[in-house]
Amino acid sequence: MANSMCLSLAHKNILVTGGAGFIGSHLVERIAAENPLKVIVIDNLYLGKKDNLNVAAELLGGRLKCYWESAANEARMREIIAKEEVQVVYNLAVIPLPASLEKPSWTMMENTVLTTVLCELQRLGMFRTLIHFSTSEVYGTAEFVPITEDHPLIRSTPYAASKTAGDMVVMSYAHTFGTDVAILRPFNNYGPRQNDGKFSGIIPTVIQKVCREEPLTINGDGAQTRDYIYVKDTAEAAVRIYEEAATRGKILNIGSGVELTVNDLVGKILEIMGKPDYPVIHGPPRPGDVRRHMAGISTAENLIRFSRKVELEEGLHETISWYMSGNSG
Repeated sequence: MANSMCLSLAHKNILVTGGAGFIGSHLVERIAAENPLKVIVIDNLYLGKKDNLNVAAELLGGRLKCYWESAANEARMREIIAKEEVQVVYNLAVIPLPASLEKPSWTMMENTVLTTVLCELQRLGMFRTLIHFSTSEVYGTAEFVPITEDHPLIRSTPYAASKTAGDMVVMSYAHTFGTDVAILRPFNNYGPRQNDGKFSGIIPTVIQKVCREEPLTINGDGAQTRDYIYVKDTAEAAVRIYEEAATRGKILNIGSGVELTVNDLVGKILEIMGKPDYPVIHGPPRPGDVRRHMAGISTAENLIRFSRKVELEEGLHETISWYMSGNSG
């Protein structure tokens, strides 16, 4: 068991790259509860939306500052971090997996550069702590379950390769220069404000297609498994990782520890929506798609006393209600 938490986000200037995105905006709201001096969001709105920060803006008022530009621009990052006197950085800026199937080279370069920029500015002493968001995609299809942090890294897509590269950069700077870092590897997040449209996840896709009475297609046979974690649980874990000094230099999986097939997930959504007999067809599998995922979370349990607070049924009800209330799009 880890020692008592001894660090606090209170009265600090905290930067969240990708802070207008799905997970990022929920993290900004969670940070607001810690009474920070200021929260700075940098987001180029490739995935993020300004409206995602409406609640955070109400909570933080003038303590929320937003810059709508790329976190990969080193000169601008240097200027902003200096101007805002940033002390802690949460790095969630990312080009997502689907984009890597269409623009693999750009995805690789962008994801690697934006992480390296932060590591370099941290090395130069411009801020103290970096909490870097990785992804469970770096593990590829599970060779064993649960997937622990020492599972082989199997880069099944250019996106996964780019995120693996970012993780290696973060850890190499920590090893070589003694930078203060921790890496969070979330499994499949879901909840209100999840990306819709072109980069939609399966949960908002199913909800929106059923609402519009459109054909519902599952990639592949649907027997592929995932580990779904409610976004607010991930945001809570991110705060706790900062607070606990024992996480430094370590990688922590954040998931539910429960394996669920895509078919079963879709069935649960349709049941909650009162459409259990909605027709589902199966299309070709997505290129590079992983077959099996289930998080091993013992590191997070031991270091930050992590456990899933929101069960899948409850989280799906919350998510479906949000989308059906006309909040998306």
